[in-house]
This record gives sequence, C-alpha cells and structure tokens, in this order.
Amino acid sequence: MLNFELYNPTNLIFGKGQIEKLSTLVPKDAKILLAYGGGSIFNNGIHEQVIKNLKGFDIVEFGGIEPNPHFETLMKAVEVIKKEKITFILAVGGGSVIDGVKFISAAVNFDGNPIDILQKRLLIKENAMPFGTVLTLPATGSEMNSGAVVTITETQEKLAFGGSAMFPQFSICDPTVIASLPKRQLQNGVVDAYTHVMEQYLTYPHEGYLQDRIAEGILQTLIEVGPKVVENPTDYALASNFMWSCTMALNGLIQKGVPSDWATHMIGHELTALYGIDHARTLAIIGPSLYNVMFDTKKQKLAQYGRRIFNLEGSEDEVAKEAINKTVEFFHTMGMDTKLSQYIEDYSKTADFIVNRFDKRGWKGLGEKQLITLDKVKSIVELSY
Repeated sequence: MLNFELYNPTNLIFGKGQIEKLSTLVPKDAKILLAYGGGSIFNNGIHEQVIKNLKGFDIVEFGGIEPNPHFETLMKAVEVIKKEKITFILAVGGGSVIDGVKFISAAVNFDGNPIDILQKRLLIKENAMPFGTVLTLPATGSEMNSGAVVTITETQEKLAFGGSAMFPQFSICDPTVIASLPKRQLQNGVVDAYTHVMEQYLTYPHEGYLQDRIAEGILQTLIEVGPKVVENPTDYALASNFMWSCTMALNGLIQKGVPSDWATHMIGHELTALYGIDHARTLAIIGPSLYNVMFDTKKQKLAQYGRRIFNLEGSEDEVAKEAINKTVEFFHTMGMDTKLSQYIEDYSKTADFIVNRFDKRGWKGLGEKQLITLDKVKSIVELSY
C-alpha cells in the first residue's frame, strides 16, 4: 500500500430532518451569502426550510449558479461578498453549486487574478472564506471533499482545482430531498458516482485490499439501487443508500494508499465545455472507450472487477472484455447514451481539438502510469464517436 495522509474535517450531518440543525452549525454572528442554482429549491420547499432554520441571521441571496458553474458568474458573487461584507457562505444545491461556492470561497481573499486558481491549478490551503452546504442532488461527493471544477465560458475550458482549505465546514445530507428531482438528474448522479469509483479502482493490481473491497461495495450498491431509485425516489432506503454511496465515492477514503486514473474525467470535461453535454453522460461516453484503448494495462484489474462485480467466469482476457460490455449495459440501464454521435452531429474534429488543447497545457501523459499519451487520447475520443 502507498503512503498516505487522510484529512477530512467536514462535519457530515446525514438523514431526515437534519436541516433543522442549520442554525447550530453556522457561526452565530455570521452574515451569510445563501448561494443556489436555477431556483428548484423554491419549488421543492428546501429554500423555505433553510430560511426558517436561519431565522435571526443576516442573509444575502445569490442565485443563478449554473450546472458546470461559470467563472464569470462566480466572480459576480465575489463582488457581492465584498460589497455586503459577508462572513460565511452557504451552498444549497448539488455539486455544481457546491463547486461554485468553493471557488467563491477561494477567490474572495485571493491575492492576484482569481482565474489563476483554475488555469494554474493552484492548491488553496489558506485564506478561504468558511462555507457549509445543504446537499440537494447526490452525485459529485463535493459535499465532503476539497475539490471542484469550474467552467471558463470565454475560453470554453472546464478546469479543476482544490486544496485543504476547500473542505466544507459542514454538510447536511437529507436523502428525502431527491424526491422531486427529475429522472435525468438521478440517472446522472448514479453514473457520476459509479465513474468516480472506477477512476480510483480500475488501475492495476496493488496491495490496497481493503480499498478495493470498499470500492467494490460502492459499485455493487449503485448497481443494486441505481435503477430502482430513479423509479422510486421517495423510497428512503433507496434514497439514503444512493446519497451515501455518492458521498463515499469521492470523499477521499477509497483513494488513499492506491493509484488513481482520472483521465476519463479530464477528457469528459472537454466534451462538456465544448458541447454542453451533461458531465455524467460524458463519462459514459469516454469511460468504456478508455478501458478498451488501455486494455493491456488495465486488463488485470478489469478481470478482478468482472469477477467480483458481475460474477463473470473465463480467462483473464475474456472476463476483462466482458466486464467492459457489462459496464456499458449498466450505463444503458441508467439511461445513458454511450457514443458522442448520439449527442451531436458534427463531431469529426473533436479528437484533434482535445489533443491540441492537452498539448498546449502540457498534459502529455495521463492516467495512473501516465501512459495515456496524446495519441492514446486521440484514439479514445475517436473510439467514442
């Protein structure tokens, strides 16, 4: 097992009715920026619950944070914070809102041009504004980790950043909030979480036995509850296991002591930035193609995955190949199209564009062994057409 440090200071408050604890979690003298997305929290009653449980606090609201939050919008929130002398941020939403608040938190006191946080992938370890979250859409695990992804509209870039100062102080996770979510968002959440696990699990055999078993447990749980929760989001057993699986998939635990990949995400982010395709759906497009192109370096772990998750039998090559097919079948069960041509008509220049962009950034070797060269990226994207 690789050496590691595990640090996660987020206070996770999980279960029914936990929004009622909000007033005890926010600092008593705080002036709050209440940040949210498109306004669904008004329709499902969450906004009313939040306001009710923050009675007596000075609150300034900031709505309109987009899916794949835009740098330009987030900088408007930074200006509001400075003007209104805000001291605490509360993100009420899914991963995009929480990611957006992480950037706002980092940018408020940043010494320099905040766009550098994204373009230079800076680690934010201090001087961030404290924030908490009320999770409304399980998927990204952003409620219990220190990473975020933000889109720069002007350059059509979707870039990641993070740092130890980017953990939420607290996150309230009430599984009953998913009852009003559209089916598409639930499908996306399941596939997003599933691929988060795959990025940390599907590398090569190592001595992180417990990490593998935890990762496999999350995958098995998502396969079991994913299709059901989409059809029955009011079932608390399904909703709670779905939400907790999404959090566990990317709260840092299964990543410790083991290699990880993340190339599927790095390529998928480009499809979102270029074409506006839902993040989870880009992962369903790119993931299987990446597993096929990188088959020789991943087949041992693919075979383990196939045997333990899908109970497959046969030779290592046979099980590994069929494991990829089973993964695609699961994505289809979750309502995912798995080819780029099913989303856009003009895709012929996509691979060259992404390769050129990665080349300019200096991203010449991705994956757990940096073996995903620019030629491999081109092959992966072209196989995804």
